[in-house]
Amino acid sequence: MTSTGSDSVKSLQPRNAAAPAIQPEDPSVGDLVKDASTHMSTLIRSEIELAKTELMGTVKKAGISIALFVVAAAVLLFSLTFAFIGLAEGIHALGLYRWASYLTVFGLLVLIAALAGFIGFRLIKRVSKPERTMTTVKDTASWAKHPTKTA
Repeated sequence: MTSTGSDSVKSLQPRNAAAPAIQPEDPSVGDLVKDASTHMSTLIRSEIELAKTELMGTVKKAGISIALFVVAAAVLLFSLTFAFIGLAEGIHALGLYRWASYLTVFGLLVLIAALAGFIGFRLIKRVSKPERTMTTVKDTASWAKHPTKTA
């Protein structure tokens, strides 16, 4: 079988040359907005999930650290009892009656507690409201109610 020149020309043409080419329809604005909204929602959820995953490890480490600090503080607090007993016994060894030695240590502790309470009370009176934060929160809430208005 020999092929003719016309056969080779026919083989170069598409088989369905008569069928019109189907062009994809351009998506409507509504479809584009819907797709953008879906993608944005997925992106935000993914970012939140990533933040949760990263924070879980950090929070776990911080929690263990805080627990160890609490244990250290509790042991120190309990050991202070023995330090104060030793202080009272040391004062007694200097020649003061034992009851007077313990009363002196007790008075010293009450004086330290009163001084710390007074200083704490003075400092707490100086604490003010976070004015800038309150203003920005109000501005953000106002904008969220009417996003098209400008300040």
